[in-house]
Amino acid sequence: MLSSGSTDMRPFPDYSPKRPTIKDAELVHGISTTIKLRRFEPLCRILKHYESKFRSDHLIWVLMNIKSDYKLVLDLFDWACLRRDPTPEARCIVVHIAAASNDLKTAHRLIHDFWAKPKLDVSLSCTHFRDRLIYTYKDWGSDPHVFDVFFQVLVELGMLNEARKLFDKLLSYGLVISVDSCNLFLSRLASSSDGFQMAIKFFNEYLEVGVHWNTSSYNIIIHSLCRLEKIKEAHQLLLLMELKGCLPDVVSYSTLISRYCHVGELQHVLKLIEEMKSKGLMPNSYTYNSIILLLCKTGKISEAEMILREMLVLGVLPDNVVYTTLIDGFCKSGNVPPALRLFDEMRVRKVIPDFITYTAIIHGFCQTGKMMDADKLFHEMVSKGLEPDEVTYTSLIDGYCKAGQMKEAFSLHNQMVSMGLRPNVVTYTALADGLCKRGEVDIANELLHEMCRKGLQLNVFSYNSIINGLCKMGDIGQAEELMKEMEVAGPHPDTITYTTLMDAYCKTGQMAKAHKVLREMLDKGLQPTVVTFNVLMNGFCMSGMLVDGEKLLKWMLDKGIAPNATTYNSLMKQYCIRNNMRATTEMLKGMSASGVMPDNNTYNILIKGHCKQRNMKEAWFLHKEMAGKGFILTASSYIALINGFLKRKKFVEARELFEEMRRHGLVANREIYSIFADMNYEEGNMDSTLELCDQVIENCLGGESKNEDT
Repeated sequence: MLSSGSTDMRPFPDYSPKRPTIKDAELVHGISTTIKLRRFEPLCRILKHYESKFRSDHLIWVLMNIKSDYKLVLDLFDWACLRRDPTPEARCIVVHIAAASNDLKTAHRLIHDFWAKPKLDVSLSCTHFRDRLIYTYKDWGSDPHVFDVFFQVLVELGMLNEARKLFDKLLSYGLVISVDSCNLFLSRLASSSDGFQMAIKFFNEYLEVGVHWNTSSYNIIIHSLCRLEKIKEAHQLLLLMELKGCLPDVVSYSTLISRYCHVGELQHVLKLIEEMKSKGLMPNSYTYNSIILLLCKTGKISEAEMILREMLVLGVLPDNVVYTTLIDGFCKSGNVPPALRLFDEMRVRKVIPDFITYTAIIHGFCQTGKMMDADKLFHEMVSKGLEPDEVTYTSLIDGYCKAGQMKEAFSLHNQMVSMGLRPNVVTYTALADGLCKRGEVDIANELLHEMCRKGLQLNVFSYNSIINGLCKMGDIGQAEELMKEMEVAGPHPDTITYTTLMDAYCKTGQMAKAHKVLREMLDKGLQPTVVTFNVLMNGFCMSGMLVDGEKLLKWMLDKGIAPNATTYNSLMKQYCIRNNMRATTEMLKGMSASGVMPDNNTYNILIKGHCKQRNMKEAWFLHKEMAGKGFILTASSYIALINGFLKRKKFVEARELFEEMRRHGLVANREIYSIFADMNYEEGNMDSTLELCDQVIENCLGGESKNEDT
């Protein structure tokens, strides 16, 4: 507690209790003498004679006689509480004695117990208790910490208005609640979204009346400002606190960094990190996780992993959240191998993966069509006692639906229900989408109607699945009719709806109609995404309109619309088909200059293009480069490379690629199996020859490719 320094303050009142009668005085003397002389005996025995005559007033009078004997005070109070509830005045007296004896823990308990009473009128009782505590202060302890304890109890019980009134009341007596207790009040206010403004108001007002805020105080307000999305004010407060003599700590910087990360302000983040390090402050795991999350969100996964390596060098141990964030980032970008490497690394470092970690990798496998790997990891997760949730099951169901394995998808749906988990709109939409891709639009419609009967509302994604199914069946007219229904009844078509219809027109070469849909979309105020432009780009390229495709790319760059790898891939694929590797190379350079990183498809297009032109040295270099980035060749790219090397009599390289292809579980064509079977036979390696013959029979004579990704 501090003095407010105000000259306009009143003194604490004198304590003037009711005087005892002669008879009461005799009783009080008897009790006081008895408990002093027989202090080591149980009070319930030695005071049995006085029980029937004992009243609340007697407790206060006896306390006046024994107040210097703290243990005896507590014993008597406990004895009295067993007989009847003491008055607030008596309780306040014992609280003062406890505080004066430096036993703030007991003082806290005594005040807290008062509010545990049933059917207590909180507002009335608080005013009465506060007044009794002030009334008894001067004569029973005069330790200002007692008001700190009372303030803390009120805050802990959520009685914030009463705590505020106590603060104001004490100011009139020249006392200011300690900064630690005020911080508790600030924290409680800032723990709810509607309390942030109040916390800031309290902070500003009470700075003027003598509260000397510390670093923890500023941190609470910085957090509140950040939660209110007032990041500039939060940053200004960080600068101001130094001027006020409070040095920012790791929490101060981490809170601000986290918010800048949330809004994607990477430059501010990097600047604050440097400022932090210059002051000798080491970023903690929370700080680094915020940065890693931002980098992952912006697609800078490699830079995010570099941050992880920096953490390890500096001795900051990454936790489950850091690893899971990175793993999720790699998986969402479709690059699962580095995610698996990090998964193994975290287990080596004894960082236990949780169900969220497993779900992230399962989702990554499902997104890339690796359903066997996803299923294996799912069973590993369950065997470790981790319970999959709706997200885990929905990821698997979506993966199986995308792979056309509807039997497995519905089996998981049934398993999910038997586990007591409720399929949501996303689950049903994934199933409907899978059915639509197989042309079973009517069944998909029935499924979505079943979903509605269960109380779930169709969303725009559900409609988009049906529209996509209709478009794939070539029933574009029906898709347009469904869009009109959406316009009338809702939900309204979104960018994906229009893009799906554009894609259908582009794939059928109806570019004029695709342009018309784009204009309608823009008239509705919907913003096209890069996917929308990629659909147009693909349409131009499929229709042989490369000049229009090039114009579209230039327009996108001029308008500041960032193309992605898919945009460039469509053009490069057509250049390769036309054997124009010079134009392909120029396009790749332009792609790099725009800051767009090649993806798995880019490398596969380039490799097949160079193989077609017999540029095997360039194709081999690209293969090594993509392997270094964790990408994997498709079966058709392996076949192109192997054939290219075989034609140039580079049998060592061809065999190396063939074995690598088999290790990845990819299937070659019949001719390549035959070539290597003959090679092994000529070398006298009968076991390998027979093994390859078996693989030819299994993989190439059934009339169906076994590759997941060709």
